[in-house]
Amino acid sequence: MWRVLRSSVTLPPVPPVGEVLRRYPDTGEPLACEPLTKGLLNHGYRVSTTRGSYFLKHHLDKHHLDDSSGDHATIVRQHRATQQLHSLGVPVAPPLTDTHGHTVTVIDGQRYALHRWVDGLHRDGTQLTTAQSRRLGSLLGAVHMGLEQVMEADPPPPARGESPSPDPADTFTLIDDLLAAARGMGPRDAFDELAVHRLVERRALLEQHAHRRPPTPGGSARGWVHGDFHPLNLLYRGADPVAIVDWDRLDVQPRAEEAVRAAAIFFVRPDGELALEKVRAYARAYRRSAGANAAEMAAAVHRVWWERLNDFWILRWRYRFHDRRADPQFPAVSALAVWWTREYEAVGEAFTG
Repeated sequence: MWRVLRSSVTLPPVPPVGEVLRRYPDTGEPLACEPLTKGLLNHGYRVSTTRGSYFLKHHLDKHHLDDSSGDHATIVRQHRATQQLHSLGVPVAPPLTDTHGHTVTVIDGQRYALHRWVDGLHRDGTQLTTAQSRRLGSLLGAVHMGLEQVMEADPPPPARGESPSPDPADTFTLIDDLLAAARGMGPRDAFDELAVHRLVERRALLEQHAHRRPPTPGGSARGWVHGDFHPLNLLYRGADPVAIVDWDRLDVQPRAEEAVRAAAIFFVRPDGELALEKVRAYARAYRRSAGANAAEMAAAVHRVWWERLNDFWILRWRYRFHDRRADPQFPAVSALAVWWTREYEAVGEAFTG
């Protein structure tokens, strides 16, 4: 009899593991299924069988942060991209193919994919040396160039044009709504007090810098990107990256902006500062690998800075969706927007120098 391993954390429902495995050759009989608690989107499980360990992914239809649909064709495109990147030597974990040659299993209207389990650890920028930061930049550049090659014959999603930069008028309205929610919590805890402080502080910063809203288009070359490149989506074994995972947001976007967003997540310190020496090494390697010039990076830095100044996704999750999984990220993320505004020139130089 196989086991479902659970903890005290609220976990997703048990997937039909036995039925999934029967559709894949030589995967063995299920022994245990352990829901994974890291990561914020979709449901993932470690499945142990008589033949080894696997990662089972349940592709959900919708997420808090966007209206992207986990439709069949989109998932298949993601799978095909990872298979082709793997053939180019990019460290990914492509899905297995079932007995009918498919990578998506549909059971009761739900979509699942099975991958071989990859042993590895997540490492943020504090755990990376300068040399490893340089390698990280080269890796992301290789991903962008690899996607340009393997997606050449794949029709891009319907053209949406470049998204306009956030309008501060809309942000002021959101700040007022979130302030009312945070102040209305009873009893308020330390998180709510910090939220109120940061919201008031951010409103003052936006009033001061509203004239610096970036134009559209932003000046960065568009191309296929991973879409969610951050520490929880990259596995290391020792010093070496062994698998880039979670390709759900594969899309056509400004590539340099993905590079800047990734750095702002990897290299942020708990106090909200960026480790600029590591950022510099990472950015130089990315520019060489992806062929991005300094002007393109500067435009991306400005747009991502503005994006961060107007963004309150963690507070929206907490106060609108009553979802607190991202709360631990808020202190550093909210401090980063303030610090980045103060050190704007130094941050720009780190990405372009």
